[in-house]
Amino acid sequence: MKNKKISMGAHTIAAALAFGQGAAWAQDSTECHEDTSEQCTVPDDDTIELIRVHGIQQSIYRYDKSGDPRRLADLVDTPQTISVLTQDQIQESGKTDLKDILAAQAGVTLGTGENGNAFGDRYIIRGHEARSDVFVDGLRDPGMTTRESFATERVEITKGPSSTFAGRGSSGGAVNSITKKASTSYNFGRVDASVGTDEHTRFTLDYNKTLTPDSALRINGLFAEEDKPGREGIERERTGAQLSYVVHPTDKLSFIGDVYYLDAKDRPDLGSYYNSDNNFPLEDIPVYAQDEDFLNSEVTTFTLRTEYELSDTLRFYNATRAGKTENEYITTGMSGSTRADTDIIAPGAETLNLSTHQGWQDVDYITTQFNLFWDTPFLGFDHRLVFGFEYTDESVDNGTFSIENGNLANCLVDGRRGISEGYCITDATGNVIDNIGRLTNRNFERAEADALYDIETYSFYIMDTVALTDNLDAFFGLRADSYDYTNETSGRSGEQVFAFSDDLFNGHLGLVYALSESGNLYAAYSTATNINGGESDLGANCGYGGLCGTPEQAAQADPEHVENIELGIKWMLFDDNLMTNAALFRITKDDVHESVGDAYSTLGTLNTGENRVQGIEFGVSGDITEKLSVQASAAFMDSQIRESFNPDNIGLTLSNFADESFYLQLRYQPNEQFAVGGAYSYQSKMYGGQPDTAAGYNAETGEYAIVVPSYQVINLFASYYATQRLTLQVNVGNALDEEYWTAAYRSGAFMYIGDGRSLTGTLSYTF
Repeated sequence: MKNKKISMGAHTIAAALAFGQGAAWAQDSTECHEDTSEQCTVPDDDTIELIRVHGIQQSIYRYDKSGDPRRLADLVDTPQTISVLTQDQIQESGKTDLKDILAAQAGVTLGTGENGNAFGDRYIIRGHEARSDVFVDGLRDPGMTTRESFATERVEITKGPSSTFAGRGSSGGAVNSITKKASTSYNFGRVDASVGTDEHTRFTLDYNKTLTPDSALRINGLFAEEDKPGREGIERERTGAQLSYVVHPTDKLSFIGDVYYLDAKDRPDLGSYYNSDNNFPLEDIPVYAQDEDFLNSEVTTFTLRTEYELSDTLRFYNATRAGKTENEYITTGMSGSTRADTDIIAPGAETLNLSTHQGWQDVDYITTQFNLFWDTPFLGFDHRLVFGFEYTDESVDNGTFSIENGNLANCLVDGRRGISEGYCITDATGNVIDNIGRLTNRNFERAEADALYDIETYSFYIMDTVALTDNLDAFFGLRADSYDYTNETSGRSGEQVFAFSDDLFNGHLGLVYALSESGNLYAAYSTATNINGGESDLGANCGYGGLCGTPEQAAQADPEHVENIELGIKWMLFDDNLMTNAALFRITKDDVHESVGDAYSTLGTLNTGENRVQGIEFGVSGDITEKLSVQASAAFMDSQIRESFNPDNIGLTLSNFADESFYLQLRYQPNEQFAVGGAYSYQSKMYGGQPDTAAGYNAETGEYAIVVPSYQVINLFASYYATQRLTLQVNVGNALDEEYWTAAYRSGAFMYIGDGRSLTGTLSYTF
């Protein structure tokens, strides 16, 4: 087919997707209904073809606007760093899980949690935890779930504190996925079928059908399964569906509802471990997961969006979602050990011993967000005001499994608690035994919950975008969050009931000065707050974002406070087809809750820590020429502990923090039939430790205790447009087949391994 570049005329179609594209009312054209107006524009056949292949966007690798309807300005006029990953970029990268998509981006790293998994994906943005700062269409998406991209139109990564938009949390930033939604502007269908190495199969469906001039239905479907590349037997399976329906009762009133479902079933892998003898992860480690291991995540959500145009200057928007997630895992870790002297097989010999890690989490939540948009002159200036109210109620049950091993232990090993029975995967000669997956033969059942978490939040906010002069715009935002928190826990400290409430206040101020028609200079100040026990998956475990202190102490704790100062420049190049940006920033987090001694008890100190992350970040997205497209980002950062209950921590770097990271994806289309490209990711070394605190440090050696080595990964792709409807794409993942590690547990007991080399072919058919 003629795979021409998407022009700025796609704004017309962006307007048609009133909810999918955020502020539809801000576009130049409106959607067509029976009562057409002079502004109404019908998409032509070429534009429909672009939709079928690329979705709704201004460029293959660039969007002009945020999908959050409260961000009224174009991205180039927004005083904050926001990276937008388009549907094309995601599909051509070959990545499908949100965790893998984000891990490749500059300024974003991955982390591990207690028991090595913390139920699901964990992201760290600009050095700060963001596992609870994930949003879908502007609404918080709670729960430590596996997240997939089959129903995703694009992904936005906001850098820097953004509590004015996000509420509590968002210390280093937030992630917002924009979903695919039904539209009355066109009919199209697309089927993608993929096969590849490592037992890879993947089928997706995207079908939009207009039912009447004022209603439409969209269906997205997914089935996928594969082995983890390079780790045969480490399995992933995804089944998902999204049904979206839109109706326009009048020209001014619209409703869109969707139902989303994802069932993710994995046989997980905790990877390697840190070998302290040579200060490097153990390489070429065998697959040791047990046959009974699993990591399951089931997500169901119902969302309704309402938009009503009250007048030419006044608009109303509501989004309401009810959701439920069920997450559970039993997985196996492995680390180096020594057989005890009383071991009858090989006393005193070095060995590799298995460990069990497990937990479950059920989340029920409801959230609703009301926005009133008012464009009005006031005191001689034109204001674009947003008044908002948001209500959220999250209930989270956390628990464990009762596990018994059906097979007898095959070794005795030395450990911190003395001699214990173990399951060793090496024999007396040091060789790997047969049938490792059947070594433990676990039997298990779900036990009672050990933490019942609930947080109810009422939020009010006001935002204003105002033109002060012809060249100077200002953005102002203020938000108040009032929450009631309870957490009934049982564990090492016995049964405890935590209950407290507080009010949080945050703000955002930005100035944008137009240096020319193509470029802006901006300055911004923003804040964020985190509450004690804000992470829902840890109960009364202070070390990873759970509750610190006794119930009485926790109620008296101040929230952690974050401030960000950012100076940046954004510039449009090549006839406004390429957006570039650069930003200097400094994030300071104080009143940090620190764990002391045993990180998994309630021991800790409240509001004793302070850390700082500062650096510079660059970004490029869009089209250099009609044939060459690019999406790139680079971050050069420095982190430091400035205050701590433990004076030895002062001056150390943050854990799970990469000083340097870089991402580049290029796409070159020399003619109408072919497109080729690739992606390059680089991440400098990180040091293991607990989130938001100092990386583990060995004062005796003067070195950090756990090191995640730097790595680089190259992915390649090529597309052949055989006909107007048929396309073949080939992806090569990790083309150099580099063995690399993406995150480390605080003790180094396990280190996640990146995917090995893979080859997949995808056949796409549009109808």
